[in-house]
Amino acid sequence: MKYFDIGQRIRRYRKACGLSQEALAQKVGISVTHMSHIETGNTKLSLPVLAKIAEELSVGTDALLSDAPKPDKAKLSAEVQDILDSFEIDELPVAVEVLRALRDSLAKRRA
Repeated sequence: MKYFDIGQRIRRYRKACGLSQEALAQKVGISVTHMSHIETGNTKLSLPVLAKIAEELSVGTDALLSDAPKPDKAKLSAEVQDILDSFEIDELPVAVEVLRALRDSLAKRRA
């Protein structure tokens, strides 16, 4: 098991949630030093700590333990197009507006 990889996934999810190491450590009930060591792979984490981290980050433990397969962008694009095709013509501007708002919100979370 590659603890560094697990730590980096935790770090990515933590940042996506807008949490500092200090904030997540406090929520999980561990020291900031321990959280830092988990993220750098310098320590092994227990199952209870892994479960608490996953809960606080609103992800499954499986997402922290292994990389999920990369989504097929062409397949997803086709699915989005199918959904857009199902709208009435007067509904399309609203659907596009919702997609733009979602894109902008996700971009802010990544930043």
